[in-house]
Amino acid sequence: MSTPTPESYERGKGMDAHNSVMRDIRARKEKHYDPHEPTRVWLDEDNTPDGVYQSLTIILNTGGCRWARAGGCTMCGYVAESVEGGSVPHDALMDQIEVCLDHEREGADEKSGLIKIYTSGSFLDEREVGAETREAIAETFSDRDRIVVESLPDFVTPEKLRDFRDVGLETDVAIGLETANDRVRHDSVNKYFDFDDFIQASENAESVGAGIKAYLLMKPPFLSEAEAVQDMKESIRKCAEYAHTVSMNPTNVQRYTMVDELYFRDGYRPPWLWSVCDVLEDTADVPAIVVSDPVGHGSDRGAHNCGECDDLVQKAIKDFDLRQDPSVFSEVSCECEHTWEAVMERETSYSLPLAR
Repeated sequence: MSTPTPESYERGKGMDAHNSVMRDIRARKEKHYDPHEPTRVWLDEDNTPDGVYQSLTIILNTGGCRWARAGGCTMCGYVAESVEGGSVPHDALMDQIEVCLDHEREGADEKSGLIKIYTSGSFLDEREVGAETREAIAETFSDRDRIVVESLPDFVTPEKLRDFRDVGLETDVAIGLETANDRVRHDSVNKYFDFDDFIQASENAESVGAGIKAYLLMKPPFLSEAEAVQDMKESIRKCAEYAHTVSMNPTNVQRYTMVDELYFRDGYRPPWLWSVCDVLEDTADVPAIVVSDPVGHGSDRGAHNCGECDDLVQKAIKDFDLRQDPSVFSEVSCECEHTWEAVMERETSYSLPLAR
């Protein structure tokens, strides 16, 4: 695992300060989870380099992200949904897979061509998902077309990806890069690795014919709306050199996070949906599929506009995800665009948030 510099851990500063705060917040977790049940499972449609697929998305319930146990990312509350004790045995994880297959059988007329597996951590970290389980999952889905697995760059090795490639699966690794800017990733997101580590992971994947799907975070804490938009535009263009798909995730306010603490004290507002549209429209020319799926759109804790136009704008974003046609954004408008424009022009990092 990549090691932050000694300066990052200087007591009371940098990552040490962030991690100390995050550990205190996460200690408030009260709910406990069944290791035989997945955290979440759903059916959807996704755009891939081979076209649009029906997808089965699985979030396995594991022992949680290793980095989150040290403190972790300022916006991520998924570790609060993990199983106590730090690990889940092979049989229990395969029980979770079976629950997901039952969900697919009940909700779809045919098998999904695309399987997406997340763990709220790193699927390729063998402390979360052991080699035996990884191989069994590869075999279980060997009759599908494509699989996406989530991981931090440290754990992306050719040997692990061969488990999926050897059974004939087109394989993608989803990496939570968050931003191409190392300073923003370290200071706003509190993520330890550098962009160079992402590049190395992409090279490891490419060596066995696997692809990269980069996950970016729009508007981590401490950035103004305009700074967040600019960061995403620059990051998408940089990521498109290494990833065939870039998924931009607007920050949503999750419990047991630093973002939640800021939000509770009126120090944070999730991004505007207009900002999402602006970024997608501006980067539609990059040589990659660029998508966004704002979680909790229209709610105070998710990306939102005024409340009147949120569903219509979200529909345009979903349409863009599938067709990659930026003209869809010219078909939606609302008076609140003027407020968003004022925020983009006037909000600064010391006047956050300028509007709710």
